[in-house]
Amino acid sequence: MPTIVTATELRTILGVSSSLYSDAYLNDIVDASENLVLPMLVTFQSKINKVKLEDNVAYFETATIQEFTEGQSVIITGCGSPFNGTHTVTDDEISDYVFTVAITNADILEKNVIPAGNAALSGLSTYVGNANAEAAILAISVEIFQARTAAGGSIEGIDFAVTPYRLSKNLLAKVTGLLGPYLDVETMVG
Repeated sequence: MPTIVTATELRTILGVSSSLYSDAYLNDIVDASENLVLPMLVTFQSKINKVKLEDNVAYFETATIQEFTEGQSVIITGCGSPFNGTHTVTDDEISDYVFTVAITNADILEKNVIPAGNAALSGLSTYVGNANAEAAILAISVEIFQARTAAGGSIEGIDFAVTPYRLSKNLLAKVTGLLGPYLDVETMVG
């Protein structure tokens, strides 16, 4: 379900009717755009390598320095039960790589999480109302819509030249200027 841009906003930009393209269809396009853009933006998240539960305190060891602070709600995924879910950070100063949350459960010995789990603040809501993020997601949504609906899958540019590679690696480059201040430098490798 889209969080930054709605199907109604995309419908207005495209100038299409709801009888021709349903909300579900447009939501799918916006979801794809958000799934492309949002991981590139700064959100406080860390991969979780190890977990343990001792005396109703869960310890999460991260792969990189974690930036969570006491009192924040963190969404834990990929760590299995009872660790997954939204929890409140109770201690962030054990080490740069460890934070804790309260979970009422029997003790669980330290174990590796393979593949790595994820701990994240709800970064999606961080960019709601951010004009640059909305513009970038709308621009990519329009490109995806055009690629899906163009005859033969080839879109014509403004100069009427056929551009079959609109969804290539250059897709993000088109909106990088808009997203510049918000790009997570750790996602820009190579």
